[in-house]
Order: sequence, then structure tokens, then C-alpha cells
Amino acid sequence: WLVIDRKVYDASRFSKRHPGGSRVISHYAGQDATDAFVAFHNDKSLVKKYLRSLLIGELAPDQPSFESNKKKSLLEDFRELRCTVEKMGLLRPNYFFFFLVFLHLLVLDAASWLVVWYFGISLVPFLAGMAFFTVAQIQMGWFQHDLGHCSVFRKPRWNRLLQIVVINVLKGLPASWWNHLHNQHHAKPNCFRKDPDLNMHPLLFSLGKTLSVEVSMGMFRKADLMAEIY
Repeated sequence: WLVIDRKVYDASRFSKRHPGGSRVISHYAGQDATDAFVAFHNDKSLVKKYLRSLLIGELAPDQPSFESNKKKSLLEDFRELRCTVEKMGLLRPNYFFFFLVFLHLLVLDAASWLVVWYFGISLVPFLAGMAFFTVAQIQMGWFQHDLGHCSVFRKPRWNRLLQIVVINVLKGLPASWWNHLHNQHHAKPNCFRKDPDLNMHPLLFSLGKTLSVEVSMGMFRKADLMAEIY
């Protein structure tokens, strides 16, 4: 169960058919998912048609729709800011800008191979080609990031198709893998055990007091369990 605009929905079965994956929904089980719902769905009128069959009730008037560890004033300020940004048209994409971005990616990528092909593999051409290729790959990563967020075209289908071209074909990575992890990241940013970007412990890093304590406690629990088994 989750809450959207104070209405309660049972998404237990639907989560398995959810286009964004079941984990994104499960991360909000028993919580208010209003802001995440607004952020993830461009065509809200279409999505609300699916919500009608999942509606099971509404919160009582005296029941808050936000978690106790969150400030109501901060949530209201964020929602007001989002409305202001939308009214100012700051979320409308500039197609000419993205066309130039895609064009310069192709030029850099082609230049990296042409330099080596024409001048050979001596040190200077190799370093020049590597520089072109590195910049192109980094910029491709950010361009497919915008496509993955459906921020370039109005229709998600066109964003997905061009994202596949950029990340699958030009970078050699699966778009489905990136979307699966990145959707979870934005659903619960920097939330331990829910944000995949933080699931690189304990070998790589652990930041902040809370995360450090969580990681160390988890390691101690695992050690105690292993001791009991042996």
C-alpha cells in the first residue's frame, strides 16, 4: 500500500507489471509517494486511469500524509518550487540544443577513430584519439542520462529509442540496466538499502555517521550469525 495525494492504493499485484519495475514501488510501501509519482510520470492523466482500479481508501483528515522524519514546511516549499519552475517553462527542452549535443558526440567519436586510422598509432595520434574518445564517452553518458529521464522529447518512446542508440550502441551498456538502477536512485536518493548508488559497501566506501554505523552493525550481525552456525 502507498499514498498519493492522500489517497491509498494497493499496488501489490500491479507492482509486478509496473513499467518502472517493482522495486521503485516497493521502496514506498506504507509511505507517501506523491512527490515521486509527480516526478516520474509526465502523462499523469494516463497513469491515473490505472490508479482507479488500485484505489482502496483515503487518509483520515487528521492523518498526516508525510513521514514523521520529514518537515511539512520543507515539502510544501519543494512543491511550490516545482510549480514555479513548470510555470516558467524551465522544464521545456530546447530541441536545437540537444541536436547539437548529439551531433558533437558523433563528431568526437568519429574523430577519435579517424585520427588513429589516418596518422597511425604513434604516441601523439594515440593520445589525441584517446582524448577525443574519452570526452565523447563522458558526454554520451550525460546525454543518455537526460534521455533516460525522458527530458529531451515529449513522448517517452522517442527518449527510450535514442537512449538505446547512445548507451547501447555507442557506449556498449544496456539501457534497461541503467534505468533500473537510476530510477531507484531518484525514488529514494541517498537512502541506505534503497538507493543502489550507496550499495557499494563495505569494501569501497562508507560515508557519514549514519551509514558507517549501519554498515558496521550489519557486518557485526553477519559475523555473529556465522559464529552461531559454526
